[in-house]
Amino acid sequence: MGKAMQAWFAALLLAAVLVVPGGCQRAGNSATGDAASPPPRTYHLDRAQPRLPTLKLWLGGREITAEVARRTTEIATGMMFRTNLADGEGMLFVFPRPYRAAFYMRNTTVPLSAAYLAPDGTILELHDLQPLNETPVTAASDNVQFVLEVPQGWFQRHGVRTGLVVRTPYGGFPEVDWVNLRARTTRAP
Repeated sequence: MGKAMQAWFAALLLAAVLVVPGGCQRAGNSATGDAASPPPRTYHLDRAQPRLPTLKLWLGGREITAEVARRTTEIATGMMFRTNLADGEGMLFVFPRPYRAAFYMRNTTVPLSAAYLAPDGTILELHDLQPLNETPVTAASDNVQFVLEVPQGWFQRHGVRTGLVVRTPYGGFPEVDWVNLRARTTRAP
């Protein structure tokens, strides 16, 4: 992997997992002429993000309408500042390649459950996330490319377990063009 790609990937992971908190920096003293320090760089919004594009997902016989977070700010903001998540809805986080995911609940008051998914859409792990808990829930696997958040307890209520493969209207996860949210087109050899 080239250095530029490694740097880009590291920045994306930083934004998604280790978002720098804002608002706690001490400003310079303007009365004495000291320049104020610039605020730390944050990737998440300071308010709930607008509704993201959605995609139907099937977990066995159960259907979810998931907002799809694909861009750095969308991933970093996630469910922050939202006040509810309806049953049958969720948010799918899409990462450019597999890694060891670690999610937490900064500025998130809605209790959630998270499924850590492999590149093919297989559920590797299920975790309950507690509101406002900033302790990362780190994946045991380093093969997580997607994370699906739903209302807490939804997976358990619907008998969804690890090993289940999540499907889309286009088939499995490898058949999806995640940039454009449509079926992946194959080129003739």
